[in-house]
Amino acid sequence: MSPSDLRYTKEHEWVAVDGAAATIGITDFAQAELGDIVYVELPEVGRKVAAGDVLGTIESVKAVSEIYAPVSGTVSEINASLAQKPETINTDAQGAGWICKIALADPREAASLMDAAAYRALTGG
Repeated sequence: MSPSDLRYTKEHEWVAVDGAAATIGITDFAQAELGDIVYVELPEVGRKVAAGDVLGTIESVKAVSEIYAPVSGTVSEINASLAQKPETINTDAQGAGWICKIALADPREAASLMDAAAYRALTGG
C-alpha cells in the first residue's frame, strides 16, 4: 500500500513535500519490478532540474532505469549512503531509500501529481 501523504508519477517516483522542500525516491512497486538494486547514480547537489529531467539512474541485476525529477527546483541534498548501500532502496524504498531532496521552484507543482489512490489504480495495487 502506498503512503497517502506522498505524490506519485507514472514513472514510479514518489515525492514528499514539506513546505518548499521535496524528498524524492522510487516507489516500492518500482523497486520490486527492478529486483536487487546494485548501484545508484545520484544527481549533483546544486543542480537545477525541471520536472521530467533525468536525475540519475538505478542499476539492478535485471536492468538500468532512469530516475526522473517529478518536480522542478534545485537539488539540495542527496542520500549519499546509497553509494555504499544501494540495496536500502529494496528494503525501504519509501523511507531510508530516498534518492534526493529538491528545493522547489514552485511548491504547488507537486499538487498536479497522482495521489495514492490514483497511483494504486495505475499499478493495480
